[in-house]
Amino acid sequence: MQDEPSPGRIRIIIAEDHAVVREGTRQLLEREPDLEVVGEAADGERAVALVERLRPDVAIMDISMPVMTGIEATKQIKASHPNTAVLILSAYDDDQYVFALLAAGAAGYLLKDVPSAELVRAVRLVHAGEPVLHPAIARKVLARFAAPAEQAKAVSRGHNGEQPLTDREQEVLQLAACGLSNAEISSRLYLSIRTVQVHLTHIFNKLGVGSRTEAVIAGLRSGLLKLEDLGEG
Repeated sequence: MQDEPSPGRIRIIIAEDHAVVREGTRQLLEREPDLEVVGEAADGERAVALVERLRPDVAIMDISMPVMTGIEATKQIKASHPNTAVLILSAYDDDQYVFALLAAGAAGYLLKDVPSAELVRAVRLVHAGEPVLHPAIARKVLARFAAPAEQAKAVSRGHNGEQPLTDREQEVLQLAACGLSNAEISSRLYLSIRTVQVHLTHIFNKLGVGSRTEAVIAGLRSGLLKLEDLGEG
């Protein structure tokens, strides 16, 4: 075993109050050559302290923990270390938790029934800046923020009556909302990954948001996206 982190590895902390779950998650992740668990915490307060000390790339966070909840820990981590992506791994899909955590800045939200391969994939995706939502969570988000038809007509156009997004930006936003990665959007639209990233940056700036999840929510609220548009992509 190495005492120092290997270059290029994704550095992870795990915050979970059940030791058996922590150990199992750690063993699962450390089977992957590009993942490295650098710390564990049994409560939210220790998780915040670990992020402060270790500056990990990803923090895997449970919600229900002693001393400090995962919600408050996520808020503090994102306020102090915005470059650390927070991935929620929880048994709970209650609306109050889902929306509080997304508002706090969580990049992903998975339920503990996901296959192990999906958890590994999610860690890589949130580290790359792409959001990850369990299908059950995604449905809640879409249903919660979808704008009524009359509201959509009123706010989906800019000050001059023009669409705030170009047709291409609209396509990129819709595919992002369907859960496609940047690489998948690139392949679908025959664009380079760099061009997709540029389009996403323009979308973020126009909608006044800082992430794909926020962009999708803003699109739903404004009527730029509709639930029926968000199939399998």
